Amino acid sequence: MTGPVRLTEYARGGGCACKIPPGELEAMVAGLGPAAGAAELLVGLENGDDAAVVRLDERTGLVSTADFFTPVVDDPYDWGRIAAANALSDVYAMGGTPLVALNLLCWPREKLPLELAREVLRGGQDVAREAGCHLAGGHSVDDDGPKYGLAVTGVVRPEELITLDAGRPGLPLSLTKPLGVGVLNTRHKATGERFAEAVASMAALNRDAACVAVATGVRCGTDVTGFGLLGHASKLARASGLTVAVDAARVPYLPGAREAVRDGYVSGGTRRNLDWVTPWTDFGAAGEAERLLLADAQTSGGLLVAGELPGATVIGELLPRGDEHLVIVR
Repeated sequence: MTGPVRLTEYARGGGCACKIPPGELEAMVAGLGPAAGAAELLVGLENGDDAAVVRLDERTGLVSTADFFTPVVDDPYDWGRIAAANALSDVYAMGGTPLVALNLLCWPREKLPLELAREVLRGGQDVAREAGCHLAGGHSVDDDGPKYGLAVTGVVRPEELITLDAGRPGLPLSLTKPLGVGVLNTRHKATGERFAEAVASMAALNRDAACVAVATGVRCGTDVTGFGLLGHASKLARASGLTVAVDAARVPYLPGAREAVRDGYVSGGTRRNLDWVTPWTDFGAAGEAERLLLADAQTSGGLLVAGELPGATVIGELLPRGDEHLVIVR
């Protein structure tokens, strides 16, 4: 190949924005219960939590998850770091600690050099090492387009589980990373502009925030990824039987995010997220640009937790169930 390779040109979608839309996903899995197993299932399909959890004994739960996606940035090493941090986040979002992970790699070996795939794997390895999680082997296939992620196994104390259905009215709602990586990644894919703060945010582990959440008694939360802040907040509201109020003026954004929306760099995934939540959301005075940012499909976003965490931004609160799942205030 001649010239630099732009990995995002080989992706129909980018990162978590390429997820199956939430409404379609819910319809697809409706009525599918977990298969019977020997261990007690603590968290399964019921509410769409970030990972499955089975009880090993009174003090230990086993956390299991898998996550992979198409390139969200052009640099293969950065993509590997981001994909690994995103997969590990599912364990952190449940209040757990990742122990071991396996690579999941799809690679068009006749289109892209294997040297680039090695850089992707190296990025994943470095982030797993930072997390103190073994990365041992995995599975690879020759595919039409590149995809990468991890299958992760971790542990959690059952009494420290963080789930979607444990919210209570009156609790504040905190967000640990700024939004905006979706629209910035869409701009990067279209123009080649690189957004260093977005890359740093996506590659950052949610480990420290999860440790603080567990230590301060947080028991309700999730991470913010492909369904956007509003999509994940809606799932929390429905599972807990509450209404989530979001103060739009307090939601933090990465530099350049508002400009990216203004210039039209909005993914199809973000628009589908907004369409999905609109029927049960009171948007108040929020205009179209604000709605799109709140629904922006994130990749490796922060934790959204019912509680106040040092260093996180309180963006709203949990209310008794009203007419809508979500209320946007200013």
